[in-house]
Amino acid sequence: MTTHPANMRDHWWWRPGWSVGRRFYTWHLTFEGQDDVQQLASEYRNALAPLGDVLTLIPDRWLHLTMQGIGFVGEVKEQDVRAIVDAARPRLGAVPAFDARIGPVVVDPEAVLLPVHPDDAVCAVRDAVRGAIGEVRGDIPEEAGGFRPHVSVAYSADYGPAQPIIQALDGVGVVLAQARVSKADLIVIHRDNHMYEWEPFATVHLG
Repeated sequence: MTTHPANMRDHWWWRPGWSVGRRFYTWHLTFEGQDDVQQLASEYRNALAPLGDVLTLIPDRWLHLTMQGIGFVGEVKEQDVRAIVDAARPRLGAVPAFDARIGPVVVDPEAVLLPVHPDDAVCAVRDAVRGAIGEVRGDIPEEAGGFRPHVSVAYSADYGPAQPIIQALDGVGVVLAQARVSKADLIVIHRDNHMYEWEPFATVHLG
């Protein structure tokens, strides 16, 4: 395992613009039907279950790779969102579907996460989406750089030492999963219940 933080912090503080009831348009990769990913997430959830008072464990339904936001519902016109989907179709259609390697686990100050590789393949999907947003809206939210593709399996729900989490993870034998990435999902997400939950808006397939 790589270098880990000494301390954890609560992931669920309200970031600027967010509040109960707000919804956000964003592109993610999701993992429904990806048995290998879900099995690996289950292994980690089982290992971390005794720490449920300080961690929010993410069920299979809400596993995701955060990719690129668009904006809050009510601040972005739905017609613009639909135009972004239309602009994304040829761009994403030119990106080949690929097999991704997920893991091994890393402890971040706010999450237990699994890096996703190859980075360049995931970034090609994100670049296509960003191009579609720029085509429709001009300005593209969020920086292009600093993107680290990952799937979180738990979020920190408190402040405290990281060592108990690191020790719990040391006992997990399976460290990698394979996923087939063949689509990108535009979703409408919220975090009202200390969980990222969403409704699907559109799915666009890769080439």
